[in-house]
Amino acid sequence: MCGIMGYVGPRPALPVLLDGLRRLEYRGYDSAGVALLDGDRIAVRKAAGKLGVLEAALGANPPAGCVGIGHTRWATHGIPTDANAHPHGDCTGRHVVIHNGIIENYLPLKERLEAEGHRFRSDTDTEVLAHLIEAAHARLPAGRPDRLEAAVREALHQASGAYAVVVLSADHPEHIIAVRMVSPLIIGVGDGEMLLASDIPALLPYTRDVIVIGDGELAVIASDGVAISDLEGRVVTRPVQRITWDATMAEKGGYAHFMLKEIYEQPRALHETVMGRLDREDRVELDGVALPEGFVERLDKIWVVACGTAFHAGLAGRWTIEHLARVPVEADLASELRYRDPLIEGTTLAVAISQSGETADTLAASREARARGSRLLAVTNVVGSTLAREADDVLFVRAGPEIAVASTKAYTTMLAALQMLAVDLGVQRGTLSRGRASALIAGLRHLPVLAQEVLSNTAPVEALAQRLCRAEHAFFIGRGLDYAVAMEGSLKLKEISYLHSEALAAGELKHGTLALVTPETPVFALVTQRAVFEKTVSNIQEVRARGAEVIAVAYDDDREIGRYADTVLRIPSVDEILAPALAIIPLQLFAYHVAVLRGHDVDQPRNLAKSVTVE
Repeated sequence: MCGIMGYVGPRPALPVLLDGLRRLEYRGYDSAGVALLDGDRIAVRKAAGKLGVLEAALGANPPAGCVGIGHTRWATHGIPTDANAHPHGDCTGRHVVIHNGIIENYLPLKERLEAEGHRFRSDTDTEVLAHLIEAAHARLPAGRPDRLEAAVREALHQASGAYAVVVLSADHPEHIIAVRMVSPLIIGVGDGEMLLASDIPALLPYTRDVIVIGDGELAVIASDGVAISDLEGRVVTRPVQRITWDATMAEKGGYAHFMLKEIYEQPRALHETVMGRLDREDRVELDGVALPEGFVERLDKIWVVACGTAFHAGLAGRWTIEHLARVPVEADLASELRYRDPLIEGTTLAVAISQSGETADTLAASREARARGSRLLAVTNVVGSTLAREADDVLFVRAGPEIAVASTKAYTTMLAALQMLAVDLGVQRGTLSRGRASALIAGLRHLPVLAQEVLSNTAPVEALAQRLCRAEHAFFIGRGLDYAVAMEGSLKLKEISYLHSEALAAGELKHGTLALVTPETPVFALVTQRAVFEKTVSNIQEVRARGAEVIAVAYDDDREIGRYADTVLRIPSVDEILAPALAIIPLQLFAYHVAVLRGHDVDQPRNLAKSVTVE
């Protein structure tokens, strides 16, 4: 997500910070800032926009200093503004903080700190850390050698969430402090200098020797070395590793393509999506969604509007919301909705889904729904986007920047967001029992771990791609939620491999498309929906009778499917409502490997753009 850079050493820090942040631009950001120890004070410069805006703000007389930190922000709390850009300082300006991730309990902490007299200047969750450190630092003896470390530990013991935090203090000018909890931090070991970054590319011009900070660890970084301990103060030893990647590969974390990197980021992205929203056993708490009292109970209909991959997530959301909340849901392609004079009337909720929040068709459909009296709930990845600004409620998926054109982690996080919304609506409408809600919430919490299990066994997918990469046609079939996943699996294959692919509701094969099934046409069958297992098996038998090879995506405890499919790609057994987020992963990987084997540009497929801002 955001970019972090730090420097302690003999050379001027500002050029190093700006260079490092520029090498982290691929991560995506909406504002930037730096803080340097300039004499006995900290000079902070920050600005909304790209690094060029920050450089202009630095002017002809930028701050000097050999110790500093820098940050590029991907907004999560507070829209992109100069005030919300990092770094953030305390009341005195003696301590500043940069931060990746989310502080889940920032609001009660902020309210308490304000009551104690602290003055806040931003809308971010990050700023609470600066004030917590300030308060803790003031309570500790002035002569204590580890005063700043102890203050940081005390502050973070009060905060919950996933984060990477870096602290600069004018009272402790010889070092910076970095703490990791889930979000990555890497120390660069130089000759008489030390660097810090959220990703390796920023370090490579200066050193190839790095130390990876582990979860729950605190590093005190000085020009002559680093001391690492856990948050309880116990010493930790971390080895120095040598990086042999070139700069381009390093930007991708060692992966050959951004798409592959983003596929493997899905467990972490799912964790970010559900984090802080499933703390109660039988209730979902969706920050940013504040439907008026009584609105949910009076709902007549929900309209889902989206395009492409987001629409496929919406199809899964439609089934799940109807099933759990027992309210009619209509999923519409955003490009079609406003041209068919939709009957949006009564108490309605429009759920608009867009990764970028700038998709022109989705914005147009959203405005049409609002003009007809519907309340608008946005499901998006980008804080400050047009869709987020225009919506009444916003459910951010928190996938982080997605560079590859073909969406992967944004899709799975959209699924998780819609599943949480469905549980929330079901509980509020009284159509979902407490026990069932608790089971689904537990399953959602466990989803990141299960996604990691799928990614730990990819050899069967790679072997399948090797064997089928020269096919010219493929079909994907499924029923219910499996049909929604089939549509997304088919789209992934066609958009990056240029192989003709089509998705069908499995029962529709016999109504025409079966005429196209031949021994040269592989058929992917999704079989995660237990209630229609036998029906889907019957459709598999139909295509096998025409000589087609069948590849099933099924649970690892399903022993029956092996009798009907030639190849089975396994996923962990899970509540079938949650299965789409796991079932899509082998299909994403299959599409990726086929595209690579066919020699295509995976990250930038022909004729396609990441954000479609024209109708």
